[in-house]
Formats: sequence, C-alpha cells, structure tokens
Amino acid sequence: MNEKIEFIKEWIDKADHDLGSAKLIFAHLPDYFDTIAFHCQQAVEKYLKSLLVFYDLDFQRSHNLVYLLDVLSEKIHIEDNRYDQAILLNGFSVQIRYPDSTIVLSKEELVTAIAIAENFRVFAVQIIGLIEK
Repeated sequence: MNEKIEFIKEWIDKADHDLGSAKLIFAHLPDYFDTIAFHCQQAVEKYLKSLLVFYDLDFQRSHNLVYLLDVLSEKIHIEDNRYDQAILLNGFSVQIRYPDSTIVLSKEELVTAIAIAENFRVFAVQIIGLIEK
C-alpha cells in the first residue's frame, strides 16, 4: 500500500480512537462532560485532517474545525450544516481541558456531539473510499 494511503489510515485510526474513547466514557462516566466533548472535537479534527492529506492540501497546525473546513473547501463543496456542526464542536477544543474553562453539557448535548463525530467519520471514509471495519 502506498505511503499516502497508510498515512491517511493513521489519521482515521487516531480519530477512531478519539471517537471510541468518547463513546466509552459516555457509557461509563457520563459526568465527564468535558472529556467526552473534547474527544468528539478531536475525532472530527483528525477526520478532517485525513481529508486534507487525501486532497494534498497544506494546512497549518490548528484545532479550529472551521479553518480546516475552509481549507478543505478549496477542493470540495462543504455544506452549511457541516460548518454549523464544526462551530458547535469548536468550543470543545483543548481550551476546555483546563480548570478555568469548565463546561457542563446535558446528555442530549453529548449524544449530539458523538453523532456529529460519527457523521464526520462517514463523510471522510466515503470520500477517501476506505472500507469500513
């Protein structure tokens, strides 16, 4: 397999670990709002970066999902609802991992965050053409 595809798969695998962690934590420690939300944001970030690598797009190191979508939009059309989802998850980036930025999310908000991450996974994998596990 060529190196580019291997690298893309590594991005997908890392994203899957974040998404899997979010789901596992939600199932067993649903009061860990910030950790669950953080892993959802991180998963989406990595799914987007897998697409940027796929399309050979240069990007700056960033946790900003809107920025990553903007770069991706150089190659493909990005629907507004995807931007809305990215904006929602952007607030769960690394900043919430510190004591001065505590958040509390409802079960419904966490379910939504996980669903968004799952949606971005489908989006990335379908474009890249990787076979589902």
